[in-house]
Amino acid sequence: MKALSIYIVEDEPLIVSTIETAMLKQGFKILGDAEDVITAIKDINALQPDLVLIDIQLDGSRDGIDLALELDKQKLPYIYLTSQTDPDTVGRVKQTNPLGYIVKPFTEAGLRSNIDLAWHNHTSKEYNFLMLKSEGRLHKINQKSILYLKAFDNYCYVYTSSKTYLVPHTLKRMAEQLDKDYFIKTHRSYWVNTNHIDSVGVNELVLKTEPIPISASQKPLVLSKLKKANK
Repeated sequence: MKALSIYIVEDEPLIVSTIETAMLKQGFKILGDAEDVITAIKDINALQPDLVLIDIQLDGSRDGIDLALELDKQKLPYIYLTSQTDPDTVGRVKQTNPLGYIVKPFTEAGLRSNIDLAWHNHTSKEYNFLMLKSEGRLHKINQKSILYLKAFDNYCYVYTSSKTYLVPHTLKRMAEQLDKDYFIKTHRSYWVNTNHIDSVGVNELVLKTEPIPISASQKPLVLSKLKKANK
């Protein structure tokens, strides 16, 4: 399973060190840290962390809430980590969309558990489920259970481990909703969940016992994604 990558925005070096120690013990990956908003935005755009931890009081004229507003525009997840709980600050925080609000001082165990819970809720809500309309009913499908999607004119078949759904949307439109951490296009008519790939051949890959075509142009991308997933 891919380690969660974290970027820290905090102007107290001792707190940065404490966070890094706690996160590394938990198996998370620390991509870097910054003391101000300008540096943080530059690094976050370059490094693309899974999650950002933001202190509200930072160096410079802009604070952590200003950074949060920028991250909201990009739909990047973040958690506040701050000692500020005054009404004015809380009022500004309500204008943003954090995954959580951790109040200092914090314990190492409390920090880990808060991040674990916030990320679990985030992935469950945002990434793991699709709402599919099929045969006149709306179905809530866990993306992890999807084996692959197949184009069918202006419709799309969604194959799960237990059932097949015919959805009145194009494959392109359905693909826009997929979690790209583990879904990849293997052919112009197929998107596949890489977690279910058993083997890759010359011009096909196998999901359980079912062969799926793979185009020459997409094969290097598929192999690269599989290698990264197994690291």
